Amino acid sequence: MAIVPPGEAAKSLHVDAEWTRDDLVAYADGLLAAVRPWASENGARITLPGASGGYGVDVDGLEGFMRTLLLAGFRITGARGEGVDDLIDFSSRGIVAGVDPDGADRWVRLDEHAQAKVEAASLALILDMTRPWIWDRLDGLTQRRVIDYLAPVVGDDTYPRNNWLWFRVVVQTFLRSVGGPWSQTDIDDDLALHDSFVREGGWISDGDERSYDHYVGWALHLYPVLWARMQGAAELAKGRTPDDVARLDAFLQDAIALVGADGSPLIQGRSLVYRFAAAAPYWAGIIAEVPLVPAGQLRRAASGIVRHFAAHGVPNRDGLLDLGWHEEWRRLAQNYSGTGSPYWAAKGLLGLALPEDHPVWSAPQALLPSETADTLRVALSPAWIISTTADDGIVRVINHGADHAHPGNLVGDSPLYARLGYSTAASPLLNGDAWAEPLEQSVALLHADGRASHRAGMSVNGIRIDEDAAIAGSTATAHWIAPAATQTRHGSGITGEVEIAGTVTTWSIVRGAWEVRLVRIDTIEEDAAATALRIGGWAIAADAVEVSVSDRRAAAFTDDRCSTIVALTPGGAASTESRRDASPLGAAASVPVLTYPVATGEWIASALHLSDRVPESDPSVRIDGADAVITWPDSTTTMHRLV
Repeated sequence: MAIVPPGEAAKSLHVDAEWTRDDLVAYADGLLAAVRPWASENGARITLPGASGGYGVDVDGLEGFMRTLLLAGFRITGARGEGVDDLIDFSSRGIVAGVDPDGADRWVRLDEHAQAKVEAASLALILDMTRPWIWDRLDGLTQRRVIDYLAPVVGDDTYPRNNWLWFRVVVQTFLRSVGGPWSQTDIDDDLALHDSFVREGGWISDGDERSYDHYVGWALHLYPVLWARMQGAAELAKGRTPDDVARLDAFLQDAIALVGADGSPLIQGRSLVYRFAAAAPYWAGIIAEVPLVPAGQLRRAASGIVRHFAAHGVPNRDGLLDLGWHEEWRRLAQNYSGTGSPYWAAKGLLGLALPEDHPVWSAPQALLPSETADTLRVALSPAWIISTTADDGIVRVINHGADHAHPGNLVGDSPLYARLGYSTAASPLLNGDAWAEPLEQSVALLHADGRASHRAGMSVNGIRIDEDAAIAGSTATAHWIAPAATQTRHGSGITGEVEIAGTVTTWSIVRGAWEVRLVRIDTIEEDAAATALRIGGWAIAADAVEVSVSDRRAAAFTDDRCSTIVALTPGGAASTESRRDASPLGAAASVPVLTYPVATGEWIASALHLSDRVPESDPSVRIDGADAVITWPDSTTTMHRLV
């Protein structure tokens, strides 16, 4: 669902030409050349510099080879095998060594470490995609060894019940095509599992929790498109491909609005060190020939994301992808991330598998929503309000339904999933305190000992376009957590001893760069030690951040970013909270906040603003029973029923 206010003049923040296919080729070739010095003697492992990941150096080397093999495979395919002999030879040599069970740099096997199951899918995809140039030229012994290496996938029921299902489907499809073992039951079960994750509007949850993030695009929509083109997949698909494409088309209508005018993807969800892998679903839409989002717009989104990172110093001075966002920042990585992990970014260069005579390269340019007009969308499945503003090119997501948890779970708020807001211009805070005590983009009850409550497990109260604004709401069982000593950092919130604080209802009314946030403490537990209600705004991070505070207003700002929070009802004390080394966007971070006394049954109204400038005036609100009347800074008035 979308609304574009009339009378908005089309406008682009980008005056430079898009990157061409040649630009993308040059970028890809630079990435591939830079990893060569880090290859093992026989080429089967690429172990990049830096501290080893959580799975050890052997897995680091496996990931380094397999993930760069993805990129090499796209280049070979798009060149139709011409002029890329060095890539073909290097890839083939590494495969021969990797599957040699007695080789000094052999690959970690699927039955030795679970991560090999992920990497095996890249091998299978590329061997199928480049079949005439690599697989068909391998000697018979190596082909048998490849089959033996992949064979443990068959009947293995230990795969996590999330996007990993596609690794088993892809590998078994390849095995079937080369006379290896495979299981129709495994494939049928995995496709049924995928379908159980499908949600309204083309969204797909990464598992049975409310897990919505970049995996929706770079895995759960990408693999069906690539799998459908594998040899023999049409027989296994049993006619499902048109439905997969229709779901992708629906998802892309939301996803195209999630790219900032500067090319930045949304800074939300786990595995953000994969960076421009976020471009993958747009290339998938081009390959699948989705009907409703123009190919030129998909190309602009995909190439723009890659270009965004290139413009911010990616790869680094050594030509390598390190663990970080614009620069190395290891806190952004999960426990499973190693030195080779960032090269899943190769998926964002999938377009290079399309040859230079493919029609996408000559399709008319179409600008992104963030470049053309203020746009509001509501994504029903994650209960996201998506607001893009053309004057600053920023995308904001207001989140009332994604938390990487089940409804009713009393777990910690993951900063990557459970915050009330995400953006292309602001990152959630990701230091240790951010996991234990929600601050930015939060509504929290403060304990007497200073701890902030969590909202994960909240229930969604509704989401809709309402006149020319959007409204969404949720009710949370606010709870404090004493963290357990050991935590698994795969993206979910912390676990530990839980203490119930009360229930809190929050509504967000969004128009342009403004969110009017209405909060009501519904109940407080009799023995709860709640001392205050804290409302946190957007976090601004850079090398240095300035702040400004008045009686009812606080702001944090840099030369090109400004976060503002304003108390619209009396009683709120404005302040800012600062953190060091808490954001991938800069060493200093500041969050404007409001603090209110604890009182049940009363609506508290605040306004939050994120832009490239200080707002000239503020909205106001009048609450009459269940109705909220908002007067926006341009004097437009909208009324919203809080049910």
